[in-house]
Amino acid sequence: MNGAHQGWGLWIALLGATIGTYFCRAIGVLLSKRIHQDSEIFRWLAAVTYAMVAALTVRMILMPVGLLSTVPVWIRVLICILSIGVMVSGPTRRLVPALLTGTLLMLSYGVMR
Repeated sequence: MNGAHQGWGLWIALLGATIGTYFCRAIGVLLSKRIHQDSEIFRWLAAVTYAMVAALTVRMILMPVGLLSTVPVWIRVLICILSIGVMVSGPTRRLVPALLTGTLLMLSYGVMR
């Protein structure tokens, strides 16, 4: 196989990924009109989604891979607790300040280290 044919493989893969992505999105748009947000299936999907995000977050804090694994566990847990404290400290939900707190504390640790 010469070099000109090898480049087609990447384009075919990109075309397949694009078709697959937009096909799934189109099905989602078509089905979204029939799904009620208060239905049991929608509530179940939301619960499964939140559970997966929580599990991945805990795994990332307790069993990280890569550069985050060089940070001691107690510092990761402390930064997580402080960020959650910022989030629940206000009467309204404060997601962005909590994320900024965690990010800045982790960056500060990296700079001071």
